[in-house]
Amino acid sequence: MSEAYLEHVNLTVSDPQAAALDLVKIFGWKIRWSGPSMDSGHTVHVGGERFYVALFSMDPEAAAVKDSYRTRGAVNHVAVVVDDLKEIEERVVAAGLKPQSHQTYEPGSRFYFYDREGVEFEVVSYS
Repeated sequence: MSEAYLEHVNLTVSDPQAAALDLVKIFGWKIRWSGPSMDSGHTVHVGGERFYVALFSMDPEAAAVKDSYRTRGAVNHVAVVVDDLKEIEERVVAAGLKPQSHQTYEPGSRFYFYDREGVEFEVVSYS
């Protein structure tokens, strides 16, 4: 049996295009798709060939009902593995965001940052 892998996560944000452009700048990802979505919303898929982050927003009137698609930041953090931790940290700073909680322990090193939507990202390197 082949190993299962995570294809995507879906996050509710206020501005999918701006959030996607930050991830393009920081991680070198590409926008895979952008278009209309449920409840008169808009979604942008940003990532690589085998994975992506779906960034979703909806019409403010539809957002009045509470469920997981209407709650911003409903995850603890999203972890991204990179080869060059220092380079990505420089990109995070250049994007106007603040790296924090630097840690090194087996098997690697990491830091965290919050994007403009309040979603925490963990950036880890096993190099």
